[in-house]
Amino acid sequence: MANINLSLPIRISVILSLFLILSPSVLAKSRRPITEIETRQKKNQCYADIDGGLWGWQCKSSVTARENCALRCLSSTCYELIYESDPLEEGEKDLVRGQEYKYCMHKLSLGESLEGIKRSFEY
Repeated sequence: MANINLSLPIRISVILSLFLILSPSVLAKSRRPITEIETRQKKNQCYADIDGGLWGWQCKSSVTARENCALRCLSSTCYELIYESDPLEEGEKDLVRGQEYKYCMHKLSLGESLEGIKRSFEY
């Protein structure tokens, strides 16, 4: 095994370089927004998990329960922000909250603040 003997300034330089490379602010700025295709693929995987029983019987009890569980599976953060206090009800199509959820997913994928998302699409 080789003995690597680095001087203190070189060690500090290496550590600082690694820190900057792995810094959350650097990583956040290099992120790209989630695409519709990626969202659809992830949601389809959520549906498969729900249908396979991984989310429990309550997620299979109705079409709406399945959709609420799929939204939670896709992004628990965005679900909590947009739907948790008032989940979708049977037969409900809430286009405004759907837009807010998509916007939340977009901002989350970029590492941006989620402040102000709720009620940002009300007309």
